[in-house]
Amino acid sequence: MKIGFIGLGIMGKPMAKNLLKAGHELFVNDHNAEAVAEVVEAGATAVANGKEAAEKAELVITMLPNSPHVKAVALGEGGIIEGAREGLIYVDMSSIAPLASREVAAGLEKAGVRMLDAPVSGGEPKAIDGTMSVMVGGEEELFNEVKDVLGVMAGDVTYVGPIGAGNIAKLANQAIVAINIAACAEAFTMAQKAGVDPEAVYRAIRGGLAGSTVMDAKVPMMLARNFKPGFRINLHIKDLNNVMDTGRGVNSALPLTAQVREMMSVLEGDDHAGEDHSSLVRFYEKLANIELHPGLPE
Repeated sequence: MKIGFIGLGIMGKPMAKNLLKAGHELFVNDHNAEAVAEVVEAGATAVANGKEAAEKAELVITMLPNSPHVKAVALGEGGIIEGAREGLIYVDMSSIAPLASREVAAGLEKAGVRMLDAPVSGGEPKAIDGTMSVMVGGEEELFNEVKDVLGVMAGDVTYVGPIGAGNIAKLANQAIVAINIAACAEAFTMAQKAGVDPEAVYRAIRGGLAGSTVMDAKVPMMLARNFKPGFRINLHIKDLNNVMDTGRGVNSALPLTAQVREMMSVLEGDDHAGEDHSSLVRFYEKLANIELHPGLPE
């Protein structure tokens, strides 16, 4: 299939490479020339913008930071809408506000373009090995048309509901992930302060009810002090802002999400916004005046 792919960041680049490995023909664009060159070397063709991608492809995929970027690429000057034609399919795999997805879908529909919102979860490791989770909103018939293509990049592709529903599911995911990371950081900091090896505690509880994919992915990073970003704090802040806006819009209280969002503000103020969200442990370390590490506390 001829696919336009716009956005070759931490997640987008390995996703694009997986599409190439599956035999699809890719037309790629990103502001990062090095990322474009790397994917072109893997077999893709570079294009100037969304308009050119839309003109050359049957399906255009975007993987962008936030709502304004998606709106610009889809509906702005040089955007997908300028290269649109009847029958073109657009799948936005970014994590953005659900209302923004609906606005973009309505704008593109006038040009004959059908759209799905299909945000992902799993971070860089799962993007690389093609085992991400994808949550999809839009027409179910259209979902069935592209499910196999999305499956090349994911281990699980789930239809959630009408346009915007994919991003609602992703916001729920991001709230749960943030709260889970914070709970792990809080608990293992307490263990170390109490004189017990946090790594031993992790081994003891990971197989029980407290265990989770988040714990297995992020606690080893905390203990190794490896905060290389799989998913950055500043992007999680963006997602939690969208969670809070959505919650206010539907009168749904989000006290735990709000608290973790404030913790992330502290990290942002301490210049850790570009680190992996596992660096939430720094918030607790700051309060406890320790640095989390494996082994018995000194």
